Amino acid sequence: MRPHGADRLRAVSTAEPLVVCVPNFSEGRRPEVIDRICDALSSVPGARLVYRQADAEHNRLDTTVVGSPDAVRAAALGAARVAVDLIDMERHSGGHPRMGAVDVIPFVPLRGISMEGCVELARVFAKELAETLDLPVYLYDRAALAPERASLAEVRRGEFEGLRAAVARGERLPDFGPHRIGRAGATAVGARTPLVAFNLYLSGSEVDAKAVARAVRESSGGLPAVRAIGFAVPERGCVTVSMNLVDFEVTGLRAAFDAVRAEGARRGMEVLDSEIVGLVPQAALGPDDVTHLRLERFDAEHQILERLVSGGGIHEQGVDAFLDTLASDAPTPGGGAVAGLAGAMGAALIEMVANLTIGKEGYEGVGERMGGILADAEAARGGFVELADQDATAFDGVMAAFKMPKETDAERAARTEAIQRGYEAAATVPLDTGKRAVALMELAREATEKGNVNAASDGASAAAMLFAAASCAAFNVDINAAGMKDTARAEQLRTEVATLRAEAAALLDATNRAFVERLA
Repeated sequence: MRPHGADRLRAVSTAEPLVVCVPNFSEGRRPEVIDRICDALSSVPGARLVYRQADAEHNRLDTTVVGSPDAVRAAALGAARVAVDLIDMERHSGGHPRMGAVDVIPFVPLRGISMEGCVELARVFAKELAETLDLPVYLYDRAALAPERASLAEVRRGEFEGLRAAVARGERLPDFGPHRIGRAGATAVGARTPLVAFNLYLSGSEVDAKAVARAVRESSGGLPAVRAIGFAVPERGCVTVSMNLVDFEVTGLRAAFDAVRAEGARRGMEVLDSEIVGLVPQAALGPDDVTHLRLERFDAEHQILERLVSGGGIHEQGVDAFLDTLASDAPTPGGGAVAGLAGAMGAALIEMVANLTIGKEGYEGVGERMGGILADAEAARGGFVELADQDATAFDGVMAAFKMPKETDAERAARTEAIQRGYEAAATVPLDTGKRAVALMELAREATEKGNVNAASDGASAAAMLFAAASCAAFNVDINAAGMKDTARAEQLRTEVATLRAEAAALLDATNRAFVERLA
């Protein structure tokens, strides 16, 4: 929930179980302290500091560490030791609510570890932190030992000063550590689902911004799983509604954006732009969300969590590394990702034919058209690789939904809804891949028919690869549609797939005929 200004750091590449840890520290103004904390976070083998953001106005440092559970735990402990030594809460002031030098340390499951595993990790770490640093520690969110402490806002109520007074009275005692609040304050340790920090910048007054935030946040009867505050941003000459989407599967970025925009419009406010602060799961972003949300300064390569973990997505993996992952027992990447890569290869082959035609003697009459085909194929190639990444992430969302708790009626209903949303996304991405592949097959036919005759086989091969892409995509739409309870939507998907298959077959046949004619 802080403004933009992050330092972006190196990515992680590992196949072992992975945990995300998001420690927040009450220091955003002293570079030497910030650097020492970050050095501690990045000094443990097996843990990588992938994100850091220091905000002077809020006097707060946000960080993200990814790695094995043991390595991440050791890194968080080392950084906490530095913060406790160097940050005096009795002298601290800033715009963000805080209760300690090490304010919060949440653990988030990423790969190969369940939420239950993260709860156990958080509780073990909380005890270790309290005993090692003589620090009062509170468990919150999924790791909470008492229902009222599931809410971080409740744990941090009154901030450092209020909590210190309450503990001195024998109230709100910590789960671990001493029953006194010293100069380092207290720390909240938890286990939670991924959280998305999302800021919208608007015209208007601070009073209006606070009113909009109050209207959209869950605690005031607004959107579920949304926390929001409104305040002025003098350096930008506007105001912001700063939100934490604590469960993007309940309320997503687009729903939050649309709600703020509507509430602002009723007050004569206009959305200027928005930003995602820190990292975001791929599943939280739809294909057109960057445009719809008016996202500024969004860097997918450095802000989409899965790309940092995998080393930048499929497009930055070597062939052998991708094939090894594809051959493993992991459910993703699978056929949908292969469809995307097949489409990219088809596009690249069309580019090859165009490049071998443009400027060549005897092909002056088609040079301009080949230039257009080249531009379209170049643009399509990157889109196919992006879809390959999106497909893997979409099905990861299905798998994550199946792992959701189902002990109560509410939990079972939320789980069922999440599974259905997952199936919808897992069907929509390959459908997009198939549509793009079929659209590009017409260019493959034209390249085969008009391009350099010596590259006619490459044009025909492009059509074959795009046909394969459409076919693989169609299979993946079919299997995910089969899991959907919305029968009307599932039938619509199957109808679209049948049309794609027919169009792809006709275009492949036309390209084959064009190839044979070029051989004559």
